[in-house]
Amino acid sequence: MSDDLVFYTNPMSRGRIVRWMLEEVGQPYRTELLDYATTMKAPEYLAINPMGKVPALRHGETIVTEAAAICAYLADAFPAAGLAPPPGHRLRGPYYRWLLFAAGPLEAAWTNQALGFTVPPERERMAGYGSFAAVTSVLEGAVARGPYLAGDSFTAADLYVGSQLGFGLQFGMIEKRPAFVDYVARLSARPAAVRAKEIDDALTPPPQT
Repeated sequence: MSDDLVFYTNPMSRGRIVRWMLEEVGQPYRTELLDYATTMKAPEYLAINPMGKVPALRHGETIVTEAAAICAYLADAFPAAGLAPPPGHRLRGPYYRWLLFAAGPLEAAWTNQALGFTVPPERERMAGYGSFAAVTSVLEGAVARGPYLAGDSFTAADLYVGSQLGFGLQFGMIEKRPAFVDYVARLSARPAAVRAKEIDDALTPPPQT
């Protein structure tokens, strides 16, 4: 089986998260750039991701979609990169906790916030995240406790949470609390993060005038 890594993305998407992860992993990969209006909805790509969105990853015969799932997959597929606690390790719990907290409650809460939707207080039990304020406060406490979310080492959970926080700060979806700003600045300075940003920035078309 081929072990080639093929990365399907658009530089103006959540594919930036996976680009950073791939740079952290350090394995060679090929990038397939897709356009939102054409190739992302073409039959060839819909056979890879029927949702018609990016990012997606093909590793040999294995296809993975959803940015958090791709990050978790790559961390396990290439353990030498040290991007996840080993299976059965006590830190595997907090690693999964915060990775999926960002992919679930955080993503949902911030999307609704950006769309101007607020869960009525009497309906918060129906929403997986409860309230935007609760999600934000819980995350602030998590990143303020130490340099990383799962022990003393950087993991894919930090990469995913840091990416989401970075987007939130950049687009004004969250307030610039010191814990958030410090956490994002520290992670963004990693060499792999810098390389990934440079690659995607170079692929981003200039704004139309």
